[in-house]
Amino acid sequence: MINQGITTVEIKSGYGLDTSTESKMLRIAQRLEHELPVSVHKTFLGAHALPPEYSGQPDNYIDHICQDMLPAIASESLINSVDAFCETIAFSNVQTRRVFTAASDLGLPVRLHADQLSDSGGASLAAEFSALSADHLEYTNAAVAKNLATAGTVAVLLPGAFYYLGETTRPPVKAFRDCDVDIAVATDMNPGSSPMESILLALNMACILFALTPEEALRGVTVAAARALGVLHDRGTLEPAKRADFALWDAAEPAELCYPIGAPQPVCVVNSGQIATGGLD
Repeated sequence: MINQGITTVEIKSGYGLDTSTESKMLRIAQRLEHELPVSVHKTFLGAHALPPEYSGQPDNYIDHICQDMLPAIASESLINSVDAFCETIAFSNVQTRRVFTAASDLGLPVRLHADQLSDSGGASLAAEFSALSADHLEYTNAAVAKNLATAGTVAVLLPGAFYYLGETTRPPVKAFRDCDVDIAVATDMNPGSSPMESILLALNMACILFALTPEEALRGVTVAAARALGVLHDRGTLEPAKRADFALWDAAEPAELCYPIGAPQPVCVVNSGQIATGGLD
């Protein structure tokens, strides 16, 4: 991913579903930032699925997240934000609200897997809590776009998951445009629904599957992506006093990065002013 031009990556937990394993995953994510030329945003996704020991007891598991897991992990300064999967196959709006309230009480920003498989009101809930991002959004009612815009919540499109799951309902991109909702694009790299590590392929898919323009797609992995992680104040654009994070391509226009199925690698990637890969002549 670094070789493709990525200088900041979000890593979520959510595959351990107990305090020990979730903490271990987040500590590994933290180590990567010190061992590789990449900045890591760490997100706690304890409310991802119901662990077997809580079968039939989702409210009890949410109690455990809010009262035990989240405070313990936050006390170690392991996370930058808190996520949840609000969906018919995961957690309800009421349960998600409890997680968000607990996160807010700890001073942690939130983000949400919202309306991926149904219009379950996830995007509205994300806007209510001024979430950094609402991700997926395939089934989001177009009218909710105004709420996201007012809240400053970024709509994160994940075309890899859309493709891999064979979805046919597309996010309301026109409504996002009309309401000036910032649109980000990401890989959603995970073993269950989007085993895709190529941000360049995500650019192509965003244009082909969701009809983004190349300029929108490129903005989606730079400016909008930085806003979705709450770091636009120091990266995402090339401006004085910001980090010198950028990638150089032998290309004349954004379309050259989006048109191929997997664009060429950049000739050089610079992270915080230091060459991460490639070189400058």
